[in-house]
Amino acid sequence: MSTTLRELPCKRIAFQVDAIIREMLRKIPPALLLALPLAYFLYFYHLAAVGLIGPDEPRYAAISRTMAASGDWVTPRLLGQPWFEKPALLYWMEALFFRAGFGAEIAPRLPVALLAVAFLVFYWWILRREFGNTPASFATAILGTSTAWIVSSQIATTDLPLAATYSAAMLLALPWVRRRDPAFLPWVAALLGLAVLAKGPVALVLACPVLIPWSNERRKRPFRSTLGANILTFLRPRIVVPFLAVTLPWYALCTRANGAAFLREFFWVQNLERFVSTTAVGQHGQPFWYFAPILLALLLPWTPLLPLAFRRGLYADSGRLFLLASVALCLVFFSKSANKLPSYILPVIPAAAALLGMALAAVRNAAPWLAACALLLIAFPVAAPLLPIAVVSGLSHAPAPHFHWTWLLPLAIALMAWLFDRRGSRLAALLAVVAGATIGAMTMKNAAAPELDRMASARTLRLQLDSRQQAICVDWVPRGMRYSLDYYFVPPLPDCAQRSRPQWLYQRAGELPALGPSQSSR
Repeated sequence: MSTTLRELPCKRIAFQVDAIIREMLRKIPPALLLALPLAYFLYFYHLAAVGLIGPDEPRYAAISRTMAASGDWVTPRLLGQPWFEKPALLYWMEALFFRAGFGAEIAPRLPVALLAVAFLVFYWWILRREFGNTPASFATAILGTSTAWIVSSQIATTDLPLAATYSAAMLLALPWVRRRDPAFLPWVAALLGLAVLAKGPVALVLACPVLIPWSNERRKRPFRSTLGANILTFLRPRIVVPFLAVTLPWYALCTRANGAAFLREFFWVQNLERFVSTTAVGQHGQPFWYFAPILLALLLPWTPLLPLAFRRGLYADSGRLFLLASVALCLVFFSKSANKLPSYILPVIPAAAALLGMALAAVRNAAPWLAACALLLIAFPVAAPLLPIAVVSGLSHAPAPHFHWTWLLPLAIALMAWLFDRRGSRLAALLAVVAGATIGAMTMKNAAAPELDRMASARTLRLQLDSRQQAICVDWVPRGMRYSLDYYFVPPLPDCAQRSRPQWLYQRAGELPALGPSQSSR
């Protein structure tokens, strides 16, 4: 009897704790319990597995590191010289993480990955508010596992900050577009200000669809008068002041500190001349149709859903028509640009994913569409061994892929997606593809990271050559490796043509960097 009495309080406490845990789990949406581990593996898993690569990532990180060390938060500087190619938002984000003591790879990349995830949370909320839970959930899954969003979240460049801030502004404009509800317009203006701080005035050009009268009520009046009324609305102080409060301080301070040199380099050379000419800056000339196949690649594995976005009746809603117009404007605008890079159309992807999610929720039979998406998961195992050489030397130098048994896994996922949707569980079918994309992204990172780190980043070289740094100069390496060398070697290694040293560093196409004797001793 005494034993039973001693056990009763313990059992009562255990029951209470169990009841509390059950209540907490009941209040947490099941989708969130699944989304959290998916977000970790997609965006934070092995974030520092590869050193900084490409010409942009180490360059921006070096500017941010200098900003954090110097305390000058106005003038971006690269190797001691003012650098006016991009505005300051990314530099501020990265510099804060450098100040917080994060490492050479985590400090630049973690704020971008966090922004990618934070935007997905906002994206789901605003789409759920405007179009319902199912389209919002489908669209968020599509965007979150698209090649565009996964890759851009792992690279410390200005592309994702622009896409996130611009897209957030356009999505917050939906209540105004659909119902003439102006409540969020000051926030729209503030977010557009952040977008201008992310990559420049191009965000204002891409935001022009906000000015068009879309709602049915406005169509009852002449288009010219409603367009004029819309423009006047956005010129009101409650809209203009938040935009200027976010944007103007840095541009004014940078102009004050650097004068006409900043204005000419940033606005004239880096924005206007980059748009109209390939000779002044960039050297990235491409044909007008260049972004059509790029869009197909960036939407992988969800590219097969694109035909659904052209179904009759999908655009009876003014909000969906507005999203379509923003996609079209962005594609046409960047297609007209003389310089073209795949990342330029990243701002298209959130709106495109929203339309695909809504189309997927509305179609009667999605089994063949989702099965086709699952089959495209084969891109992950096929691309993994090709990625390092493709990044360093271009896809044309990559060897032909060899068959591996993992190429068959997409067939199993396609069968699962087909069966789930045919049995009435479209969410389970979608999640099967999402899980496959997550596993594919993890597998690809594990397979490609070691070789990519050795071939495209100077991090490994820095560890290997630390004791011999004073005896090395750079003969020839790809442009991306040159900036990576400047980031990891402090002070930077000199060019052999300017200051010859006993050991010359060079890298041939498709090979690892190597050391050799100077030309005079060869």
